[in-house]
Amino acid sequence: MISKRSLLALPALIPGLASAQSAWPQRPVRLVVPYAAGGGTDILARALGEALRPHLPFPIVVENRAGASGVIGSEAVSRAEPDGHTLMAVVSTHVMNKHVLNAIPFDPIADFTSVAMLTRNTMVLAASATLPFTDIPSLAAFARANPTRLSSGGTEALSSFIGLELARRIGAEIPDVQYRAGSQLMTDVVAGNLPLGWTSTASATPHMSTGRARIIAVSTATRTPFFPEVKTVIEQGIPDFDFSGWVALLGPKAMPDTLAQRIYGHVERAFAEPNFLARLTALGIEPDLRAPAACLDAMRREDRIWAAASAAGTLPKQ
Repeated sequence: MISKRSLLALPALIPGLASAQSAWPQRPVRLVVPYAAGGGTDILARALGEALRPHLPFPIVVENRAGASGVIGSEAVSRAEPDGHTLMAVVSTHVMNKHVLNAIPFDPIADFTSVAMLTRNTMVLAASATLPFTDIPSLAAFARANPTRLSSGGTEALSSFIGLELARRIGAEIPDVQYRAGSQLMTDVVAGNLPLGWTSTASATPHMSTGRARIIAVSTATRTPFFPEVKTVIEQGIPDFDFSGWVALLGPKAMPDTLAQRIYGHVERAFAEPNFLARLTALGIEPDLRAPAACLDAMRREDRIWAAASAAGTLPKQ
């Protein structure tokens, strides 16, 4: 027979259970962003950390660990203790990487715990204002007449895929150029060093005041509220062109469900605050908060989509 004393001692014998039943956090939380500083995901992570700070006894410390399309930072998180003190913010390429990279040292779904879906990433096509086109039809005409003049920047597999897919649909050769972050991509667009680039609204918004870049299309079936005057690719004559990304908050594998739900509750509280939502709007970030189970469902759905695209040979290999 198990004694009452043995039952009381059980959490101490099982680290994950002990973590789930104790207060969170018990020390500063490391929030890994596996991309370079200054990009949309980094901006969001830092804004969320600041919004959570008044409600937690310890701070959220953002750590950029860029490299290999997010794989380096993600691998570090996959090996961390599942006690809620190491989390990461990743874009949808985290799932896509499994199908576009030769090999990755983890499974992007099975080796992590879903905590929350945070935002939707509408991708926008930014172009240097020095170029003569302002929409997709005039871009297509220019690209076909000047087959070596254009290249399109991307920061990960999704934006690269969108760029290559657009080029395929308009019948033009537009090579993909890889960047480590949306901020770097936009700096080159503004400087005139990069003709085109697909990036998030969060990365593009700070550069629009320069007057040296323009947004000529959005990747989703509906327009983005951040650039409501900009038509979708579909509206500009290319049917069924609907692609978007997301940012999710994940933890290491085997985090207790109760702990993931507790962290999600704090995030939900931050997303309910008008000041935080106003800041997201100012930053060009679209909130799309979903609970752990819904986040996991979305990741699994995209895994099936990209697996089919990979089998069909339509994904860019890196």
